[in-house]
Amino acid sequence: MEKKWTLELEQKPDFDQAMQRIYAWYEQEMVDRPPIRFSAHNAEYSASPHLRKEWPCLKDRWFDTEYQVDLFIDSIKGRKFYAESFPVFCPNLGPEVYTAFHGSELEYKEVTSYAVPFVKEWDDMKRINFDWKNPYLLKIDELMQLALEKCSGKFMVGYTDLHPGIDCMAAWRDPQNLCMDLMLYPDEVKQLGFKANEHFQQLFDHYDSILKKHHQLSVAWMGIPSFGKMHIPSCDFSAMISPEQFDEFVLPILQEEIKPMSHNVFHVDGKGVANHLDQILALPEINAIQWVQGMGDNLPIMQWLPLIRKIQAAGKSVVVDLQPNELEQFIREMNPKGLLLCIAADEDIQPDIIRRIEKW
Repeated sequence: MEKKWTLELEQKPDFDQAMQRIYAWYEQEMVDRPPIRFSAHNAEYSASPHLRKEWPCLKDRWFDTEYQVDLFIDSIKGRKFYAESFPVFCPNLGPEVYTAFHGSELEYKEVTSYAVPFVKEWDDMKRINFDWKNPYLLKIDELMQLALEKCSGKFMVGYTDLHPGIDCMAAWRDPQNLCMDLMLYPDEVKQLGFKANEHFQQLFDHYDSILKKHHQLSVAWMGIPSFGKMHIPSCDFSAMISPEQFDEFVLPILQEEIKPMSHNVFHVDGKGVANHLDQILALPEINAIQWVQGMGDNLPIMQWLPLIRKIQAAGKSVVVDLQPNELEQFIREMNPKGLLLCIAADEDIQPDIIRRIEKW
């Protein structure tokens, strides 16, 4: 039985009730309505107004610990966190920072960063070196520690975006090269996979231990907390491979990755990754699927109702991105159990959206 506790947050007085809804959702149940998170997909990588400051280069801005924490604190001033939205600071140096803990360099852009592939030849695998004194890892620790010093009564602190497994391998090797490697060098790929996951659990537990010592929950960029260990597994690279290759190269290390966690919400980024949905749904450790339908022709959400129902029928919960104008039709056609609605809506209309969903 997981130990549970409350957080006294100025802007989240209904914390306990919100967590009850989250925990019911993890089990494909519902307290009084589906949980709602008012946030746009990938909001954590959207441009935000900067406090007045200049840096010699973009990396220096990303590495300015006090600036990053104060920018977040400034961004939540005066905000209301309705429904199951939580004020959460997650230390962030970009989505491929896990690869950098092992030797990659990151190239910084305005709102994200990219790993520079460095396993050019198979002999370069010896350059992969997980190091607790790695500057990227030390910076994430520093960001987390400063946020913990400043968060009391104001916001939650989570851990950074972590992508081990085949997405890490693709960043080290380059996705195009890895596609060819699966056919030409399967043994080397499996060796690379071992290196990608070798230190993952140790690293996850490092962050989890720091957070729990400070009375924090387990939460990452998705903003869905757990009193246990909450993880967001993903395999974006799998959009480019066959189901047989998924079984051979992804599943074994994915199963290792998710086994020790209390709650796993799998990030299914588009219909290419959904080609492997049956294999993912068969994993008992997966509690839920975050379905990301994409943009352009992949909108609106209504075309994906059969896929969402399939996930529900498999006994898994679903995170669904909705536009406010899609809500009425979605409510008419869907069973609310096991759904968490992620809605990008202005704060002034959020209470009305909650009232409408309460009648579902």
